[in-house]
Amino acid sequence: MKINKNFDVVVIGAGAAGLMCAIEAGKRNKKVLIIEHSSKIAEKIRISGGGRCNFTNINSNSENFLSNNKHFCKSAFSKYTQNDFIDLVKKHKIKFHEKKLGQLFCDNSAKDIIEMLITECEIQKVEIILNTEIKSIIREENLYILETEKKVKFICSSLVIATGGLSIPKIGASDFGYKIANQFNLKVTNLYPALVPLTFKDDILEFCKSLAGVSIEASVKINKTIFNEGLIFTHRGISGPSILQISSYWKPDRSIEVNLLPKNSMDKTLKERRVKTPKQNISNVLSDFLPSKLAMAITSLLNINQKIGDASNSTLNQISNFINKLNVLPTGTEGYKTAEVTLGGIDTNEINSATMECKKYSGLYFIGEVIDVTGHLGGHNFQWAWSSGYVAGQNV
Repeated sequence: MKINKNFDVVVIGAGAAGLMCAIEAGKRNKKVLIIEHSSKIAEKIRISGGGRCNFTNINSNSENFLSNNKHFCKSAFSKYTQNDFIDLVKKHKIKFHEKKLGQLFCDNSAKDIIEMLITECEIQKVEIILNTEIKSIIREENLYILETEKKVKFICSSLVIATGGLSIPKIGASDFGYKIANQFNLKVTNLYPALVPLTFKDDILEFCKSLAGVSIEASVKINKTIFNEGLIFTHRGISGPSILQISSYWKPDRSIEVNLLPKNSMDKTLKERRVKTPKQNISNVLSDFLPSKLAMAITSLLNINQKIGDASNSTLNQISNFINKLNVLPTGTEGYKTAEVTLGGIDTNEINSATMECKKYSGLYFIGEVIDVTGHLGGHNFQWAWSSGYVAGQNV
């Protein structure tokens, strides 16, 4: 037996963007339903920030985002800022703190943010159903008809796709949003895993493996894009904030330049030490500036084992270039299983930036990560979810 249920708004996806949209629509006395295919809501919020949720960034603006249209996100950010979300967090008496670079984290747990959103949904009488797969979506006149695998039909005048990207499939990521875009003949840009560790092969991989767990503050560069943050060596390559950031700009066959000591010109330093401490072994000299394990690995890889006083200019240049201008070619990334976000998505030309409504189909909205708007590391992607969700909620 088929059961038909009518709503003003149906939101597919109970993540950050979907919950925010539903709350705002509920405030406008809309009858709202959220449908989530997995057994839990807001799993990405739960695992983010080491379990403390980096829920926004006090410096978040359009400069922190990648998109084929870098201006697209400006409208949403002008309507709902990080300060607006911070006010909501304060209203619920959630304690938080700032880490470096404007990143805000819960003092206690990411669950505080999830409970806040659930409470707001309850206040606005938003219905949420879990473990529900949408098998078909049909548009008839100005209505959208959704049928589940249980033969239940939901009918709405506004349909919001908030299904996120392909990142971290173990918590329920899927390509559902892109399939809907294809169904409605909407362009989807190329998709890539982003904010993801980079991987290597051969000598560089062995070098990284030998240093797995060693971390330093580094500068990482592709063309004119530079990030100065932590870098950590892994059994598969390199990770850490600077690498996650630059990964959003990396494409296959493109090398990256790594400066392992961005605040020190090693060419000048090594030549000074050759005069001051000529009897000191080069690896020991490097240990004054780098973790000793890294210093030893560098001299081993370069096959240099001598006192600095005996080293030629070309030897010192070789070392300084490795430390300050290491040019490496990643063979790939760790992929969507560890990527924090998906780069690319629904082409912004298909969406009205002031409302999040699809230009070709009235009543169809896309919000959050499923759109071609990808933030830097540090709470920016959550802010895009809050802002885009808010804007759609005001217009559904």
